[in-house]
Amino acid sequence: MNVEHASEGLIGRYARGETGIAGDELWALEAHLESCATCRGRLSTVVGRQVPAVASLVEDVWAELGPRLAGVAPAPPRRRWGRMPVTWMTPVMAPWLGMSVSVALLALVLDRMKTGPFGDDFSLVLLMAPVLPVLGVAVSWARGLDPAYELTTSTPRAGLHLVLRRTTSVLVVVIPTLLVAGWATGVMVAQWLLPCLAFTTGTLALGGLVGMTRAAVVLVAAWAVVIVAPAVALGHTSFALRPDGLPVWGAVFALGIAVMVARKETYTRFGADI
Repeated sequence: MNVEHASEGLIGRYARGETGIAGDELWALEAHLESCATCRGRLSTVVGRQVPAVASLVEDVWAELGPRLAGVAPAPPRRRWGRMPVTWMTPVMAPWLGMSVSVALLALVLDRMKTGPFGDDFSLVLLMAPVLPVLGVAVSWARGLDPAYELTTSTPRAGLHLVLRRTTSVLVVVIPTLLVAGWATGVMVAQWLLPCLAFTTGTLALGGLVGMTRAAVVLVAAWAVVIVAPAVALGHTSFALRPDGLPVWGAVFALGIAVMVARKETYTRFGADI
């Protein structure tokens, strides 16, 4: 495909139903066909010329449905903003995102109260920030929680692009909440934002290997055991969340992105355990 229109060769392969087309290339072609009448016309011509049986079947179907559809009033157009939540997240994500926001706000309240044996350098907001988006990301691809999982993951669009869309929808909810909580507690933005992004990309990168839900559980459990438990026991923020550790979190974030890009084909083949 070039920038404007699909190539004749790709349209021909698509019309013949060839299975060797790469998933991301197939997704790009179908997305382009949705908005390009010229390429849809070219596809129709190719189908009529190369696959006459399919063209004949389509004509027969339209001959049968045409009179019936003519008597049906068209549905009112849906506004674009009304379609956005459906394309960017699943309904089951809502309660988990609500829980993430609630945990962040509860951590903010406890930080402001400064109750218990915790010192001034101890911040629950800082401890919770890295893992708050992780469960939302996992739920967005959980087979047992998403009734449309099989349908979504079997389409050409179920690749890295859709994974990033759903991840973005989680971050759009979580990050503003953490911005408010961080501002209220005086925590430096980079101090929680980099670990937050590092854990998110780490979940996506590891999810391509062991499954998104398993990756989230492993990372959250490791964080709870290695960082949260000692910090609560000692009453001060872990060294991993101090400003000196920011370059390490930045490196982890970059590594996660690199792994995702290098293994982008994995996200077009989500299976039963992803």
